[in-house]
Formats: sequence, structure tokens, C-alpha cells
Amino acid sequence: MSVELIERELYMERIRPFIGDRGAVKVFTGIRRCGKSVMMELVRRELLRRGVRDEQIVALNFESRSVPAVVSVEAAYAHVKHRAGAGERVYLFFDEVQELPEWEKLVNACQIDFDSDIYITGSNARLLSGELATYLGGRYREIRIYPFSFAEVMDMLRLTGGKTDEREAFRAYLRFGGMPLLWRGDLPDEDRLAWLSDICDSIVLKDIAARNNVRSVDLLRRVLNFLVGHMGRLFSAASVVKYLKNERRTISAETLYNYVDYARAACLIHTAQREDVNGRELLKTQEKIFLADHGFREALIGGNETNLEQTLENIVFMELLRRGWSVTIGAKGSREIDFVARRGNARVYVQVCYLLAAPETVAREFGALESVADNYPKYVVSLDEFDMGRNGIRHLNLRDFLLREKLG
Repeated sequence: MSVELIERELYMERIRPFIGDRGAVKVFTGIRRCGKSVMMELVRRELLRRGVRDEQIVALNFESRSVPAVVSVEAAYAHVKHRAGAGERVYLFFDEVQELPEWEKLVNACQIDFDSDIYITGSNARLLSGELATYLGGRYREIRIYPFSFAEVMDMLRLTGGKTDEREAFRAYLRFGGMPLLWRGDLPDEDRLAWLSDICDSIVLKDIAARNNVRSVDLLRRVLNFLVGHMGRLFSAASVVKYLKNERRTISAETLYNYVDYARAACLIHTAQREDVNGRELLKTQEKIFLADHGFREALIGGNETNLEQTLENIVFMELLRRGWSVTIGAKGSREIDFVARRGNARVYVQVCYLLAAPETVAREFGALESVADNYPKYVVSLDEFDMGRNGIRHLNLRDFLLREKLG
């Protein structure tokens, strides 16, 4: 593995308290190729720094077929048993473990039979919803991994000697997103787009269609293309049905919602419910769709720079998730607050726009936040270079917002 790895400290600080804790399986979930394997390498390096010997570490990648140990639960167990025979603690790294049928039995057996500290990765958000949760009875710790933030892109550019002009880097990030492989070298634009398209295709075929026995891959692609094109917008089944009707295709409501659920389970999309800010109640009507990485939109249909409002909202939403916030869309009478983010007892409100170029835009963006009568931090985020904050509401340039260490 390349030595050019940024530390991804945002995740490492969540993982460190559990390193060496054999009582909790560490589970890294996230979209395919977002850097889960790198996180396991970072944990391995941390273990070596703590004095663990390399011989105590067993790593298996279940997407590979080059090693006999990955073909069955029995073969993998025998491999671990051979390595754990010395009677000392063994550190187990199981990558893309969902590719192994009945993998949860392997994890459970290794935890019971050996003095083991276990780390697993999977490209499916349902990894913990099945038998693993039943077997382990809550003895696991999930760490969700996301594509690079803009701050991590800047870290990688500094590490690899790339162009580190902040504005130039952000424009590239705005277009291509944060999938880690894109930032390990100075790739031509066409190569970046081709790689993003290939990864998206792999997600559709392997993580959605094959895993869920989807009969019509063409219909699935059409639905996903609609979702990609409408990132950051309210999702409505009627709008999808109308879109497909124009393409002379039909779909049942059940199939449509299944496809959305499959895409969410594959970590390709995230959804945010609407919330009545006054009553603190979630609204049952409509939700917004966001992409795990906005670069997929550029690769599949283009338009990240021409549809800036959508792209910027997607970037901010994913940044809030990356920092550990749970996020809803705020409804305040006829006004909408783009994001209401909560983490423990903390809360922040965030409005996102392209530019505060007109008085009516300023009134709309700030007015929505001014209507919320509490003292939690409130932000308006845009691409403006000048501070236009007022009435206790902070206004930040989007780059500054993304590079801030903390919110609130």
C-alpha cells in the first residue's frame, strides 16, 4: 500500500479509544472506494506504534480470490487459527467482509475462540442490521467512513506535492468530489470522470443489482440517474413516475421505494427528512436526496458548476454527516432552513446559497434563520468573499466553513 496516506484524524480520534478493545468489533461502513481499507491500514500503523508485532496482525480481503483463505468461513477460520496459535493476542482485519457468505459466523467465532481485536469493513449500511447485531448483542462500534472532505483534499495535495492554491483546489473539488483515488496524483479530467463512472457502475451492478436480485438493471439505472440529477432536491415518487413515463417506462411504487432503499443501503445516497422547527417534529411528507459524493453527478450527467446551488448543498450536507452531526431539513412556516444539525445536546442551523448578490437573497437566507427564536449557532454559507453576517448570524465563505475545525 502506498505510503502517501493522510492521517484522516477525524476518524482516527473516534477509533483510538477502541483500539485494543477485544470486547467490541470495529466496523467501518461506507461507499465503495471511499477509503475504508486505508482506515484499516492507519489502524495497523497505530498498532505497530504501540508495540504490536506485525506477526500478530492478520489481514484478509474478501474481494480478492488470490488467497485460498477467503473462499469460505471454514478456510478463513483455519487461517486465523493457524496465526493465532502462539497464544498471544491477534489483530484481525477483514476487508469487504460482506463478500463472504455467512461472514457473521466467522466474526463471532473469532471473537469467542481467540484473544482477538477485530476490524471489519463493508460497503453496505445494513451490515449491522442482520445476524451480526444478533450474534454480538451490541458488542460492536460502527465508524462511518465518507469520501474526502475539502480539508482532506488539501492535506493530500500538500502530501503529494500537488497544486495547493485553495481556490483552484476547491474548484476541482466542486466538480470532481472527494473520492480518494482522484487526489493521489495529477490525473487528467477525463481520467477522473472515467474512474468515477466506473466506480458508480460497480456500485450499481455489485452493491445494488446483484445483492438485491434486481431484475431490470436498465430501470434501476434510470431511477438512479433521476436521483443523481435531483441531488439536494425534495424527492417525490410522482416526479419519478412522470420522468419514467416520458421515457416510456413504468414502475410500481413498491419497486421505486425498494430501489431508493437499495441505493441508501449501498451508501450511494443519503436522505434527510423535513422537520417542523417549531414543534421539533419530523414531517412525514417528502425528504431530500443527497449523494455520498457529488463527483458522481459530474461523471454521470454533468452540471456541478452550472447547478451550483445543488452542488453546494450536497457538499455542506455531507460535511455535516462527516463531522458526526445528524441532519434534517427545517420547515418554519413558509420558510425552509436548509439544514438543522444535531450532535448530542449541540445544534446548529445552516443556510447555503451561491452568492448573496441581491437584497431579496439576503433577506431570504438570513430571514429564515432570524425567524428561529433560540440561541444555537446559525450560519449562512456562500461563495461570497466578504462577511455579511448580521443579528448574531455568522456568514462564512464556503471554503472557510469546510476548513473550520469546529462548528458552534
